[in-house]
Formats: sequence, structure tokens, C-alpha cells
Amino acid sequence: MDSVTFFFSLSLLFFGLYWFLCLLGSAEQTGKNAAQLSGGSISAEKVQDKYRQYWSFFHSPKQIETIDKVPAFVDTFYNLVTDIYEWGWGQSFHFSPSIPGKSHRDATRLHEEFAVDLLKVKPGDRVLDAGCGVGGPMRSIASHSGANVVGITINEYQVNRARSHNKKAGLDKLCEVVCGNFLQMPFDDNSFDGAYSIEATCHAPRLEDVYAEIYRVLKPGSLYVSYEWVTTDLYKSEDPTHVEIIQGIERGDALPGLRSYYDIAKIAKKVGFQVLREKDLAKPPSRPWWSRLKMGRIAYWRNHILVTVLAWLGIAPKGVVDVHEMLYHTANYLTKGGETGIFTPMHMILCKKPESTTGHES
Repeated sequence: MDSVTFFFSLSLLFFGLYWFLCLLGSAEQTGKNAAQLSGGSISAEKVQDKYRQYWSFFHSPKQIETIDKVPAFVDTFYNLVTDIYEWGWGQSFHFSPSIPGKSHRDATRLHEEFAVDLLKVKPGDRVLDAGCGVGGPMRSIASHSGANVVGITINEYQVNRARSHNKKAGLDKLCEVVCGNFLQMPFDDNSFDGAYSIEATCHAPRLEDVYAEIYRVLKPGSLYVSYEWVTTDLYKSEDPTHVEIIQGIERGDALPGLRSYYDIAKIAKKVGFQVLREKDLAKPPSRPWWSRLKMGRIAYWRNHILVTVLAWLGIAPKGVVDVHEMLYHTANYLTKGGETGIFTPMHMILCKKPESTTGHES
């Protein structure tokens, strides 16, 4: 082999390694590549222990041991999964109906814009994002509406990621991110012109607690919209297959327990909201939201080998391999939930805080 051929082969090898380790990932991802996978705020040497601790939160296959442990449970989960979500999914950690001729990214954006359109806010209004993650929806909504969006997330690593993304997008003047628990928000009463939560309140141990907090900070006459994770009318608690699917979703997504669609409006009314509209946005003619999860075993093993190599090289924490495998199994349960129709992540409820708030409906 002459020197030119050797140099060319060596360059090709290095380029291949660089592509495999640093560039390979979903077309949806922006801001993260495989070589940047971490455990969030958890130090690299403790990621595997924290992953084991995550599973220890479960007293039984379905239940968290005690309600007071839920915030730490959710915080640990998002430290473990945030980088993997961004790498393979993008900056919006939620589902949306598939739209013919539209990319997943465009479908996601339209799903977010639909939420804020329901709120009827105008430029300059102050809007709450309860459970904002790394801020993908916040940035779409701020750009679309011109409103000032204030997001809250319990996970400090996500706060830092969201602020970085906001600045890069040139939206840091419209988007503010606060680290805190949406069950005890550091905001004044009657201080927001609208509020939304996109697949976030499922992490609350009691839905009435987070709804009551959102009710408190909304101005009278303002609207709140939420996309809820729920079991549908097709779910049968006596069916072992149904139970296994729902428990698999709960365990793999840091949920203290999925609620029935039947309970959502009742809870909203209980804290004082007027319910204006309720609809499962996943039902036909909407196209399957779970199509995005059908990555196939070849793609999964490609990514899993990549994560394993990165962990072996010391580039990624060892526990990331376990987290990636957990998310793969969770995706299977989510897909089964969608295909059987027993689960939806898009049960939409639109509520209004009455102009007069002297009494609540019980």
C-alpha cells in the first residue's frame, strides 16, 4: 500500500469514527450528539447508581413508595433521560399526531401552536408553561404568539439546557425558565394571562394539586389548556395485558400512576375551572402518534451499539446504556398502548378561570 492510499484510508477511518461517535443521531435532534450524552446534573460515576435508585422508588410494579418521594423520582428520571431525548427526539419531549406530507418536527410545532391558539393570548401577554422541559414548546409558542412565556421545570439541568437553547434561538427576551416544583410555584396569584401544560402534569401524584396551583396564578377570565396522559374508555383493569402495558408506561416514564380520561374534567371543575372543551386529539382522523416510536430493531441496535461503545470508551457514563435500553422497552409499551387504543398522551382539556372566583364547584 503506497503512502497516498494509506493516508486516504486512514482519513476515511477517522472520518467514519467521527461520524459514528459525534454526528450519528436522529434527524430531529438539534443541539446534542451522541458524544455528548450524560447523566444531566448527576456526575458520570454515579449515573449507574442513580439508575438503580430510580427503580428503587417503586414499592410495587405500579406504585411509588410514598407521594413525598415523587419530586426526587421525577428529577432523577429527567437527569437520566434528557440528553438521550434531545439526541434522538429533539427539544420537544412530547408526541403529536402524524400529518401527511409533514415532518415530525413540523407536526410537533403545529401541535404546540394549536395549544397556544386555544388560549387566545396576544403579544406581550404573560403565559405559563407548567413543566417546560428543555423548552421546545416554549420557543415555538413564543415565536408564534409573541407572548412572554415563563416555563417551570423541577430539573436544574433542563433549566440550563432551556436557557442555552433560548439564547441560541434569539428568544431569551420572550422566554424565561425557572427551576421549581409546579405543585408549589414561586409566582404571585393572578399573574398570568394564560397557561398550558403539554404532557407534563402526568408526573404529579395528585392532579388536583397542580391544577389548583395553575388556577391560583392565572388571572380571572384567563384560559388553561393541557394535553394529558390517560387511559381511555377501552382500558380494562381486569385484562392482564392491558395492566402490563400501562404499568410498563408508568415505570419507564416516571409516572406515579396514570389517570383515567374520565377523571380529568371532574378534577378541573373541583379546583374551580370551567371546562370549555375536552377531546382526545389522538382519535381518528388523527394519524397514529406512535408511528414515530417504530424505529425498528435494526435502528435500535445501531444506536444501542453506539451508546455501548461510547460507555466503553469512557465518553458516556456506563449507566447511559441501561437508560437507553429502558427507554426502548418503554417505547414498545407506548406503541402497544396506542395500537390497542387503551392509552393516549393527547387528551386535551381547555379550561377557564371564571371572572368571579368567589366559589368552587365540588
